[in-house]
Amino acid sequence: MGFSVQSLAHMNYVEIPSRLGSPSIESLESRSRQRKWPISYGAVSSLALTCDALAILLIGNLSGYLYSWYAITLSDGALHYVGSSGMVAALFVCVMKAQDLYDPSELLNFKTQIIRTVATWFSVFLFLSGAAFALKVGAEFSRIAISTFALLGLVSLISQRLFYKWLLRRGLAKSKFAGRTAVLITDEISAGSETLVPTLLKHSFRLERRFVLPTNDNDHPDIESFTARIADYVRGTDIDEVILGINADRWSDLSRLLSGLRLLPLPVSLVPVGAAADILKRPTRILGDSICVELHHGPLRPFERGIKRTIDLCIAMAGLTLLIPLLLAVALIIKLDSPGPVLFRQTRCGFNGRKFRIFKFRTMSVMEDGPSICQAATNDARLTGVGAWLRRTSIDELPQLFNVLAGTMSLVGPRPHALAHDNQFAKLVGKYAFRHHVKPGLTGWAQVNGHRGPTPTADDVQRRVELDLWYIDNWSLRLDISIIARTFIEVFRGRNAY
Repeated sequence: MGFSVQSLAHMNYVEIPSRLGSPSIESLESRSRQRKWPISYGAVSSLALTCDALAILLIGNLSGYLYSWYAITLSDGALHYVGSSGMVAALFVCVMKAQDLYDPSELLNFKTQIIRTVATWFSVFLFLSGAAFALKVGAEFSRIAISTFALLGLVSLISQRLFYKWLLRRGLAKSKFAGRTAVLITDEISAGSETLVPTLLKHSFRLERRFVLPTNDNDHPDIESFTARIADYVRGTDIDEVILGINADRWSDLSRLLSGLRLLPLPVSLVPVGAAADILKRPTRILGDSICVELHHGPLRPFERGIKRTIDLCIAMAGLTLLIPLLLAVALIIKLDSPGPVLFRQTRCGFNGRKFRIFKFRTMSVMEDGPSICQAATNDARLTGVGAWLRRTSIDELPQLFNVLAGTMSLVGPRPHALAHDNQFAKLVGKYAFRHHVKPGLTGWAQVNGHRGPTPTADDVQRRVELDLWYIDNWSLRLDISIIARTFIEVFRGRNAY
């Protein structure tokens, strides 16, 4: 039994024309008749999990045995690596599975896969290293063998993700995955129901026939007889599943249809269309006996915030440690150069509008922090003797590493402005408050693109906000590293630094 467009013609089927280079129903049908791979789309998840576990076990054991052979200590010592490899494999696949990273849709997201795989892999090794130290069994393992295991294992896992991505893309594009035979029931008046046919064929369902739910022209459409016709057609065939593509607005008709379909010993699945489809595409979580739908999420996920915070802490602590001589020398110069405190403190607006006190080396003879603040300008008379040099080299910003350690700032993010300027700029740019969706930064995307220093015109404010919002919408670990690297170049160039 095979799916054909001709068999649907007498069932009020409306053919979907090919648009913007998308394949037509006929081309999808021809692909579905090609020789299939002996694996279904849903089984890719189990395949990936199994391949990861086997690769980890193989590389872990091979690293241990090769080292034992090299050290001429082939004995029971090599057997330790069998158990340790099993523990690494079990922990790794369990953590990855808990994050749904073996879901086929997640396997297609290569960038996320690499970030999560690297983080999970090293987290597992750190955890087991701590456990080995606590149990005093670390001496039984060779550091060379463990290092080889960690390096080769990571290379293997990344290579496998390239293979998973290729497998899924080719399988979906060519309809190569083995699929289930299904009957499709749609609501012809619902937006989105017509796209179900190519979507199901793409995911290798074999559509035996399509039925159209009667329209609600009267108060009681003949759902019962319609359901009976479907049951008569399906009974005694090799159909595996019944799929419904019906708008949730017709829930009463849908309930009556489902009541009749329960007579069939087959699974019945609903693919929401219309407004319900938009809601169910959003992330969900369980709240007691209820399901919570996330309608809007923050700019960074908890995992991403954790990575960013870890990098902030590591770089800030290392930077302060290395820069202690410079910081002390600058503090002494400021003290000798002009009367007043070494540090300048000013109230700024941070994440979610929370106010905090920012630290800078004092570069001016004034300590403005009120409703009216004048921005610095070229040859500003308020600058101290060393103030211009400190501002041009950005050394005056280094005390903000303490803000980074305290968690009120990040290394990279929109630069915070004085509260007086925040109020002024918010009136000029409608989306200005969106900058507070992340922590302010010591440097930012706007700064490395030449928008550093004062913002004397409305166009300067608008452009800086646009760059800041682009950074928030496109955050990635690689982008942060790139901005940090480009910051040193920008400081050397000294554009708009006064």
